[in-house]
Amino acid sequence: MPNIVVIGAGVSGLTSAYLLSKDQCNHVAVVAKHMPGDYDIEYASPWAGANFMPMSAAPGSRWERRTWPQLKRLATDVPEAGIHLQKCQLYRRHKDLERLQSDGTSLFKNVFAEHPWYRDLVDDYRDLQEDELPQGIASGCEFGSVCINPALYLSWLVGQCRANGVIFHRKSLTHISEVRSLEVLGFKPDVIVNATGLSAAKLGGVRDQTVYPIRGQTVVVRNVAPNMLFISGTDDGENDACYMMTRAAGGGTILGGTTQSGNWESQPDPNTASLIMKRAVSLAPELTGGKGFEHLDVIRHGVGLRPGREDGVRIEKEKVDGIWVVHNYGHAGWGYQGSYGCAEEVVALVNGIGIQAKL
Repeated sequence: MPNIVVIGAGVSGLTSAYLLSKDQCNHVAVVAKHMPGDYDIEYASPWAGANFMPMSAAPGSRWERRTWPQLKRLATDVPEAGIHLQKCQLYRRHKDLERLQSDGTSLFKNVFAEHPWYRDLVDDYRDLQEDELPQGIASGCEFGSVCINPALYLSWLVGQCRANGVIFHRKSLTHISEVRSLEVLGFKPDVIVNATGLSAAKLGGVRDQTVYPIRGQTVVVRNVAPNMLFISGTDDGENDACYMMTRAAGGGTILGGTTQSGNWESQPDPNTASLIMKRAVSLAPELTGGKGFEHLDVIRHGVGLRPGREDGVRIEKEKVDGIWVVHNYGHAGWGYQGSYGCAEEVVALVNGIGIQAKL
């Protein structure tokens, strides 16, 4: 029975542990500094929207393609997972068209493509007609998506893992090899899965210096958004974004946001929060019944750090101090919507290591 330790309990780590634990021949444990229920700036998963809005280019879309059917199935058949179906609308402003064609670095560079690859993947995709577009919008589209309540979904993943016998242990690690001496697990790992997100930059044995934070500031309100909405840009700055989505099962509506690369600031900025709320109500007056942003009913202000990586997501295996490590980190802003596809690749890599060991 292979012994596998997953380091990290964000959506990437929990999904990896869940899929690995489906094979009853595997003995799986999750070791993490943060667990579902925690709110810490470096623990990105609780702060996410979260949704399915493809962010990859077509050549690198396999992880999102594999994840969409799973998220849709959960939204349709497993209500306790905290996911629901929601229509998504994307708007491209006239003033952003030139930048959208030339900008190769934006977090959302592929989201607003005129003819996106995902039009044949998602449900009911259609381009919006001219008379459906708000003032200042050049074009747009809508499609069926999902919105996830992280507080419910992360806990649901823990429950699925527990039902499959996964062990959970909370610990801050300074080096990846420390899990080999954790007697509380009751076993020594044959394989380690590194799903530490932003912490991969400082975890001994990894220390990936290409990992960096993408600061996201949001406001969560009790008001209900008419649809999931995204707009291509704002007049407030290059690192500002305008989006909103209502989470499933009473999770509130999340209003965003910012995409500030390299910014570690943990405290919400009041001026940024005000701009976020004003943009949201301007785009969707229905949020407050036309009464203005002052009538938003705020639940909380939040800041989370998306785990960016210069070369994109890292899913590969390597030996560290004589033990195989499978990496699964660097997802930036698409951890949820690529979670199953990435975890499936982790399972394949782990299984491949097992075959090599027998040979």
